[in-house]
Amino acid sequence: MAVVFAAVAEERDGIATEPPVDVGARAANWTLDGTFVAVASGEIVGSLHVDPSRHGFGEVAMAVTREWRGRAVGSALMVAGIDWARQRGLHKLSLSVWPHNAAAIALYRKYGFVEEGRRVKQYRRANDELWDTVEMGLLL
Repeated sequence: MAVVFAAVAEERDGIATEPPVDVGARAANWTLDGTFVAVASGEIVGSLHVDPSRHGFGEVAMAVTREWRGRAVGSALMVAGIDWARQRGLHKLSLSVWPHNAAAIALYRKYGFVEEGRRVKQYRRANDELWDTVEMGLLL
């Protein structure tokens, strides 16, 4: 999972983390409860994590390798994460996504997420650009 995370981070436009990623440290600190992986030919090609809060909602984070995007990996991960959240009695899922990530936004909308707002110039990138995030939520 940490290797997939590092590969997606290398792209610099899909997730907030940018390289370098300490894969060993990332793997050692990964929380497995609420984590789902997609595997193809014995390799992890994507993961989704739901981080439940004490307030009854879960924060979603997902990464899928470039080669496996558009091949239903994200859909399978979303279904697993939503089902897991419902089974645990969470009332809502939330996530942040870059406004330019049209494919991810379309995937989230497909599963019922709606835009709830925007955080303007929320993230300072390594090149000093300030990027917005679109905040999305799904009431369960």
